[in-house]
Amino acid sequence: MKKQTHYLKGLRVLLAILFFIPILLYFVDFASKLPNELHALLHLQIVSAILEGAIGVIIFQFFLVLLFGRIYCSVICPAGVLQDAINRLFCIGKKKRKGTMRFAYKKPLNIFRYTLLAITVLLALFGITELIVWSDPYSNFGRIAANLFRPAVIGGNNILAGWLMSFDNYTLYHVALKSVMLSGVVAGFIILITFVVMVVFRGRFFCNTLCPAGTLLSLVSRYSFFRISFNKSVCNSCGNCERTCKAEAIDSKNMNVDTSRCVDCFNCTSSCTKGGLAYRFNPFYKKEAETAPHPSRANHLAPDVNSRRTFLATSATVAATLPVVSALAEKADNGEAPTGEDWEPVTPPGAISLERFKDKCTGCHICVVKCPTQILKPAGLEYGFGYLLRPHVSYKTNYCNYECTVCGDVCPSQAIKSLSVEEKKTIQVGIATFIMERCIVYTEGTDCGACSEHCPTQAVHMTPYKGTLTIPKVESELCIGCGGCQSICPVNPHRAIIIKANNVHQIAELPPEEDVKEFVIDDFGF
Repeated sequence: MKKQTHYLKGLRVLLAILFFIPILLYFVDFASKLPNELHALLHLQIVSAILEGAIGVIIFQFFLVLLFGRIYCSVICPAGVLQDAINRLFCIGKKKRKGTMRFAYKKPLNIFRYTLLAITVLLALFGITELIVWSDPYSNFGRIAANLFRPAVIGGNNILAGWLMSFDNYTLYHVALKSVMLSGVVAGFIILITFVVMVVFRGRFFCNTLCPAGTLLSLVSRYSFFRISFNKSVCNSCGNCERTCKAEAIDSKNMNVDTSRCVDCFNCTSSCTKGGLAYRFNPFYKKEAETAPHPSRANHLAPDVNSRRTFLATSATVAATLPVVSALAEKADNGEAPTGEDWEPVTPPGAISLERFKDKCTGCHICVVKCPTQILKPAGLEYGFGYLLRPHVSYKTNYCNYECTVCGDVCPSQAIKSLSVEEKKTIQVGIATFIMERCIVYTEGTDCGACSEHCPTQAVHMTPYKGTLTIPKVESELCIGCGGCQSICPVNPHRAIIIKANNVHQIAELPPEEDVKEFVIDDFGF
């Protein structure tokens, strides 16, 4: 039995690594070396699958939970595996005083967690997804990986590249951090600190109380066929299992395991030296046979209930809303819209509409890190609280590639719909707006035309102005809002041509095909 429990824990750890490492590397892969097919792992996440309407994935996940328990939380969910890593880093190896508890059984906050789930679902049905944005475990992990881990990897790469260049070795190259914004960094940092505090003081408190995916799965896991249960004839109530249960789901005094909170990490079974706990086929409808307690069973050690720990963990949760405050620093004019005019954000091609995008996007930032031109950036409060941390298109330094569909390909919730290249060429996310009073042709009387030269659809072209000077004109029916004109405009800080968003994306006309003249060469010409 002991070998079996160690085998189960080893298998669980191996599977968790096989899921976690590719997802982590996919977020930090700044050189785009990994295949895009890895985004399939993101579509297995519960909340994203529900928002995407992936019925097959949802049925599979619930069947997995009904059969084996909450394996999702300890194997498939990257936020769950990250919390396990934090637990390993901060908590394992510390010497425990005799008679104290690393973890202790706590009664589940069922009224709170199920009420929170009901409110989250109800608000989502009315198109208010802010609770999902802040509580979805995968999206929280994504913000940590995209805004903390990825910049750290890029920074390490740049340091190493500089060192190698001093030896005339150009194997590595410097990478610019264009997509990192203050709001994303603050959000990622606070979420990580929240995870650390909760794991240290309350283990999987986030997963069992605040996480909508965990609470939803708990409705099924309490009826799972395979579960951890006590062998009462062997257990001597030493409390080892309860001390190692990070879900705080084991009541060793009453020999009971709360399967609605158990995440099947198998720490308890591997810590039991007597075989008093086992993971076995034990369906809910099968009444467990009563067995006599072990004769040496001692009085159960009372759990060390530390109200200060609970207070700290709860305070950390409340602190998770602080990015709202810190993101105010980004509310200042960003130079992309005319002064004094409140324009809506430009949403990525495939978002279909601003309202749909807000309803489906959870702010995981995978599109931000995978955008080849780094024009997708997480928003602060410049577009209001309802758009906080969701990506918007910024044309300050670059533009949207005419044939690029990466953001829609990788989006796990289909907030950005996957498009074909031909569809992408006609999606109009916004329309270029020319402000003549800013144009250097008007202000300085000099030639320019950069916007026209960089327009892939001929929507911006030059027309006669004064004398030999020409000035831009926009054909709105041809414009797709790619931002080629805005990104190249030399006027700063406020560009002379900017993209005004379409709240509902439109279909633009294809540019007319240029007439190609055929030349017949009769001789060499010399």
